[in-house]
Amino acid sequence: MKFLTLKKVLVVAWSSPQPLNLRPRLSTFFYLCVGLTVFGLGEATLVSANAGVSPWTVLAQGVGREVGVNLGLATLLVSARVLLLWIPLKQTPGIGTMANALIVSLVIELSLRALPQPESIQFQLAQAVSGVLLVGLGSGIYLIANLGPGPRDGLMTGLASRIDFPIAWVRTTLETAAVAIGWSLGGTIGLGTLLFAFGIGPAVSLGLYVVGLSFAGADVD
Repeated sequence: MKFLTLKKVLVVAWSSPQPLNLRPRLSTFFYLCVGLTVFGLGEATLVSANAGVSPWTVLAQGVGREVGVNLGLATLLVSARVLLLWIPLKQTPGIGTMANALIVSLVIELSLRALPQPESIQFQLAQAVSGVLLVGLGSGIYLIANLGPGPRDGLMTGLASRIDFPIAWVRTTLETAAVAIGWSLGGTIGLGTLLFAFGIGPAVSLGLYVVGLSFAGADVD
């Protein structure tokens, strides 16, 4: 359970020296793309499980109902607000921040055409668990590439660094807060939503730990 104590994103041989790097090494860019692809596959696996949407989608649903806009625009508004929170946390965007939206959305769109949509609750939950683990692994790979996080991941790593608290519990707090606020505003939740909210923090931390251990030179203490 040592992975639950991680407070920072690990550094390996192919990590970028800084997030704002417009000419990364080929290996760094490759792992960024691999990580985001796995991330997108995990998101699609969760969606196709039909066990409930992700916590931040619940929040976007609530915001959309409150201000009278559709889900897509509400999601954009939530992401923009999260990015504003990066400023006091001194988080730096990069090509990974932009690639996050492009690659993940494309992989979700393609994967949903092939993934099963189980009807029994047992298979729905099993698929949702698989989705959470895949998102965690994908997050570990692309965050270690250090080419800029997505909005939620940047908020997570920024807060973890600022308050010196484990990433797993910072992410869990953020996700449960998103669910609580979104539900209070009229968003809908399911078992998969709660599973993601309480499981994604440990899953991301595990992904970081596993990827760090898989490459020589990583500091996992």
